[in-house]
Amino acid sequence: MALGQPRRSGLSDQVITQLRNQITSGEWPVGTRIPTEPELVEQLGVARNTVREAVRALAHNGLLDIRQGSGTYVVATSELAGVMHRRFAGSDPRDVAELRATLESSAARLAAQRRTERDLRQLDALLARREEAWAARDAEEFVTADAAFHHAVVVASHNEVLTGLYSDLGHVLRSWLREDVGQELRPENHMDHARLVAAIHEGDAERAATEAAGYPFMCLRSPEPPVRG
Repeated sequence: MALGQPRRSGLSDQVITQLRNQITSGEWPVGTRIPTEPELVEQLGVARNTVREAVRALAHNGLLDIRQGSGTYVVATSELAGVMHRRFAGSDPRDVAELRATLESSAARLAAQRRTERDLRQLDALLARREEAWAARDAEEFVTADAAFHHAVVVASHNEVLTGLYSDLGHVLRSWLREDVGQELRPENHMDHARLVAAIHEGDAERAATEAAGYPFMCLRSPEPPVRG
């Protein structure tokens, strides 16, 4: 989607809106470096200060991350996702695992009951993409593929509120997974997700929920969830 030249009234707000639209529409996906300040000035036909103000506003709202010497990157697709990222980015990994297990097991149970043929094709394709990334030992592509796979399971639940909440937490979950995976994919850490897909295909809600609930804890040093007193 091309950036149009904004009108002169409420110029800063209009630039903010245009940049936000680039993010929410998927034109600038999470992880993308946005055009440089001079490039945005040229595309929008506005002053440098207006662009700078808009970028800072979106960074303050959590959609963008300004990295000195590197550029400005998309880190969330909505203000709520940005808030989630700021609030939970430094959380205890075990707490994040518990949250993932709760959300993903519920979603998998519903997905086994409600999935469509289109959902099943999507899950099969994303499972294959995940395995290809693992075989290629491409850690960053694996994180992207794994996150897309788990998101597709949640989408297959056909619960819009659950899907929206999971999407808003997506960047926190990807950051956690990226840190856990590290720079190198180790064979002993591979987790086969084929059983989850098979359970959803077969409509086995309880088995799908059990499979999904176990994966987050397998990423931790101790696979057992903690006992809280």
